[in-house]
Amino acid sequence: MTLLVMPSGLSAAQPEAKKRYKVSVCDWMILKRQKIGEFALARELGCDGVEVDMGGLGKRDTFDNKLRYPHFQKLFRETARENGVEISSIAMSGFYGQSIVERDNYVDLVTDCLHTMKAMDVRTAFLPLGVCNLTKNPELRPELVKRLKVIGDLAAREGRIIGIETSLDATGDLALLKDINSPGIKIYFKFQNALEAGRDVCTELEILGKDNLCELIHCTDTDGVTLDRNTRLDLRKVKQTLDRMGWSGWLVIERSRDTADVHNVKKNYGTNATYLKSIFQ
Repeated sequence: MTLLVMPSGLSAAQPEAKKRYKVSVCDWMILKRQKIGEFALARELGCDGVEVDMGGLGKRDTFDNKLRYPHFQKLFRETARENGVEISSIAMSGFYGQSIVERDNYVDLVTDCLHTMKAMDVRTAFLPLGVCNLTKNPELRPELVKRLKVIGDLAAREGRIIGIETSLDATGDLALLKDINSPGIKIYFKFQNALEAGRDVCTELEILGKDNLCELIHCTDTDGVTLDRNTRLDLRKVKQTLDRMGWSGWLVIERSRDTADVHNVKKNYGTNATYLKSIFQ
């Protein structure tokens, strides 16, 4: 019999944990939105991947997206590979500040994202509903559901998933998914939203269930302190919950910056990545 001897301090469970839970970071939050340097920086921070943004939107008709051009697609893929960093996801962060129900060309915008996902070999994209806050503006629901159904069906035909971030609680998210009724739409859960609303993160995750969550979670709180000093977010309990649910995927770092040193990218995101890995990997 051949015995497997693990290096000192490394348990046999750790390689499996690294496959099950991987750590990514939002490129716009580390000030590298669609910049080739994001991969080297992500590696330096200790991340396994990067959530690459589609580029700014604002008042433009389209995203400021380099990745619709073959030259940049090739450059980004090669640079990611050279740095040993994956592209975990594509983000449409421009919709944090833009209303998707007010964009006549929303199909074109999402199609651009789907083409980018295909070019970068990414399965899941992030769509924040941002100003489409159904808690404050329930009258938006019919049009939003109609558009998300269109978006989800487009994604499903391409074998992709669009993960949406909403203002609703888990029960509300389940009802929204039922109304949308598309396999291409799932919930992109964000700890910050639950915590700021006074909801229990683990309870919300369990209500949603593994099959309604996409393979990405924004696993940070609002800015204040880094994750290792956050007393209202019990990440060990979160891991136990996700283990029990059988969920696996990407833990994506968005915020949880130390407001006393908020612009120190390496300190904030390096600290958060190290802490996440100490628990999940």
